[in-house]
Amino acid sequence: MSANVDFNQRPDYDPELQAIADYVLDYRIESREALDTARHCLMDTLGCGLLALRFPECTKHLGPLVEGTIVPHGARVPGTPFRLDPVKAAWDIGCIIRWLDYNDTWLAAEWGHPSDNLGGILAVADHLSQQRLAKGERPLTLRDVLDAMVMAHEIQGVLALENSFNRVGLDHVVLVKVASTAVVAKLMGANREQLLSALSHAFVDGQSLRTYRHAPNAGSRKSWAAGDATSRAVRLADMAMRGEMGIPGVLSAPQWGFYDVLFSKTNRDQAIKPEAERAFRVSQPYGTYVMENVLFKISFPAEFHAQTAAEAAVALHTQVRDRLDEVERIVVTTHESAIRIISKVGELANPADRDHCLQYMIAVPLAFGDLTVEHYEDDFHLAHPVIDLLRDKMEIVEDERYSREYHQADKRSIANAIQVFFNDGTHTDRVAVEYPLGHRRRREEGIPLLKEKFRRNLATRFPAQRGERILALYEDAAQLEAMPVNTFLEHWII
Repeated sequence: MSANVDFNQRPDYDPELQAIADYVLDYRIESREALDTARHCLMDTLGCGLLALRFPECTKHLGPLVEGTIVPHGARVPGTPFRLDPVKAAWDIGCIIRWLDYNDTWLAAEWGHPSDNLGGILAVADHLSQQRLAKGERPLTLRDVLDAMVMAHEIQGVLALENSFNRVGLDHVVLVKVASTAVVAKLMGANREQLLSALSHAFVDGQSLRTYRHAPNAGSRKSWAAGDATSRAVRLADMAMRGEMGIPGVLSAPQWGFYDVLFSKTNRDQAIKPEAERAFRVSQPYGTYVMENVLFKISFPAEFHAQTAAEAAVALHTQVRDRLDEVERIVVTTHESAIRIISKVGELANPADRDHCLQYMIAVPLAFGDLTVEHYEDDFHLAHPVIDLLRDKMEIVEDERYSREYHQADKRSIANAIQVFFNDGTHTDRVAVEYPLGHRRRREEGIPLLKEKFRRNLATRFPAQRGERILALYEDAAQLEAMPVNTFLEHWII
């Protein structure tokens, strides 16, 4: 046989895919902490979606692709009148969830927002529940949704622990696509072969580049990219359920597989990684770790690496607000990931650019005492030139301890410190915040405030009485978990 002829023996599915499939099909979630956190996550995530509906740049993307389309048992998009096919509904729900960068976060070698997966989960669960009722069968319940959320968080988060997709130029929404594919395929009733097939297609798909998250190309695609990913997951799972064959060696195939094509180079010097380093590193089994440790964005609609920086800036506001024209320099001590991802100088072209700029997210609360979604808008930025004046006076310094403890499993801090120096030689206190309000270490402090955030977001879309009814759904965990998904969604439609 010629040496340059491929040996055409079909391999087994890559073990990384098999581990995900076995987890989704066989694992039983018993952690009360994980389920309670998932309930709070569901509450917060949908609230973020309601808030996003105030912005025309978001809502212009919503609705059926063909106006007037009627979909039998169509999935509902919360806060809207839309009933859509599950693929487009997943896109719309994912879009509103992520639009304002206000939903939960996971930070590790890779980062992302695991609640982005709710777009696919909720759309599929609502559609299937209505279908089942029409056939006289039992609908899915909110416990099915919460289980799927815990699993999607776990898949996305565990794969992110030691595998940096951003360093090879890929966007983290690849993990949304993979996690959503796994759990929505299960909701659809996939067997092991169907689930493996769906997962293989999630990896063989072309993956999003991170171009739209970084200067000078940061833009609004970052606000709908996760909706696109979770929507694609629904489509791939549906194809697998129809019998589409999988690609067993999608990760490991020499030359043509994901590892060799997309995961083999660094994005800094384009050096080829040793073959042993190209495969994913998964150092712990899939369970409930990620949901239990997920980070909520409670105080600020800001990229998470800046959450503690914004908190420190708010604390300094009273010492700075009357001396803004006297500021000589502002020293910001932070961690390596914040510097690499969101530290930027120069003109900021749009709201998506501003909510991913560490300096902007410090300057606004220093000057105004808060940071809200409105503070990123063009009219606010143009009306307040002091923001850019303060940005120009910032010195960004890495603290090696902050960088190290960002990755430590028993800490996972997201630390920032700020100190302001004035022209007369005086200075403010140095304010350091190492754990944001949404961190597991601050859960007791954070959950009541998370509920208040949810109440405010409900008020942007629903009358007070209806908002209180929705709030009440979350107070009784057992009742919520037993509720049919279609009944739950009826509370959310306009």
